Amino acid sequence: MRLFFAVLAGLTFALPLQAGQGLQSLVTLDETKSWQAVGRLNIGQSGFCTGTLIAPDLVLTAAHCLYDLETGRRVDDSEIEFLAGWRNGRASAYRGVRQSVAHFSYAFRTREDQDRIGADLALLELDQPIRHPSIKPLDAAPRAARGQELAVVSYAHDRANAPSLQKACHVLAKEDDLYVTSCDVDFGSSGAPVLVVENGQPAVMSVVSAKAEWNTQKVSLAEGVERRIDEMLVQLKNRSREAQSTSAGGKRLIFKSGMQPSGARFVKP
Repeated sequence: MRLFFAVLAGLTFALPLQAGQGLQSLVTLDETKSWQAVGRLNIGQSGFCTGTLIAPDLVLTAAHCLYDLETGRRVDDSEIEFLAGWRNGRASAYRGVRQSVAHFSYAFRTREDQDRIGADLALLELDQPIRHPSIKPLDAAPRAARGQELAVVSYAHDRANAPSLQKACHVLAKEDDLYVTSCDVDFGSSGAPVLVVENGQPAVMSVVSAKAEWNTQKVSLAEGVERRIDEMLVQLKNRSREAQSTSAGGKRLIFKSGMQPSGARFVKP
């Protein structure tokens, strides 16, 4: 497999790329009702990525969205806002971010570095849970097979005010936890959920990490979430404990004994 990586610049929209083909713009309430858990992540003053609610207080996205592509600075959590179901200037819910973690195996470097694809996943804990009957968190699907049909819901630089749905793309190849797919992505699509849909129910199999070229074909790279979500939940739990141990009178512990943290679930595809 020979991949020529071009990491998605979720925070920079400098290249004049064309809009993707085969995309359905979700501009009406009826069109977006099944995808309210997908939202735009506003990052800093001008950047954005795509994120997915996987539990009332947890959003899944790409790890590189948490970094300034030019300086490598880790974006402060206070600069991130999740807009669930963002469409035509309004969101179904607005939330800030209490804390976030990039997967411990992820190493951000520079824009030109091609080795930052692996483990490109991040988990964001919202400042308040989203408990709205129309916004249902999506489950996580453990894996997908080569040739399996996928769907992607994403925002991008030329469609920033409404999500788009690609109903039919496929797994072309898989290497460890990295999937090569035919899904159509663009700047801003970083972190978008790559979905397995069974019996009309979508589940998140991976998130968009980068676009690439493979055998002259334009493809996207997606990081599998199997194992990774549980590992990041442990990271969040440890971070909460550390914050409580260093802060007098800490009030909040989000992980309850005997329960999977925050209720994130896996389903079989």
